[in-house]
Amino acid sequence: MAVEDITEYCLSKPGAVKDYPFGPDPLVVKIGGKMFALLSGSSISLKCDPAIAENLREQYEAITPGYHLSKKHWNSIRVDGSIQGEELQDMIDHSYRLVVKGLPKAERDKWSSVLG
Repeated sequence: MAVEDITEYCLSKPGAVKDYPFGPDPLVVKIGGKMFALLSGSSISLKCDPAIAENLREQYEAITPGYHLSKKHWNSIRVDGSIQGEELQDMIDHSYRLVVKGLPKAERDKWSSVLG
């Protein structure tokens, strides 16, 4: 999965918006004003449940603790073809759901249908 495809997938999530809070790079994708993906060069950083994050880091050499982010709750993933597109999409979905669940109730209610 190419970085362009990953960006497109992130932006296809309901309510997802682009933001550039740190300048022209990196691209931050948010829902309800909260970041769920950070894309820079050939990597993406995603929020992750801490237990799952550890497991993914053990499984994949391309996954490391979040770069300049909470090492406990964020993973940085090198987009080098070693992780299949479907697996990356699952990680993006997981990050998105975690962030939606953490939104204030009024904002979360707008997106409750995406959580299932």
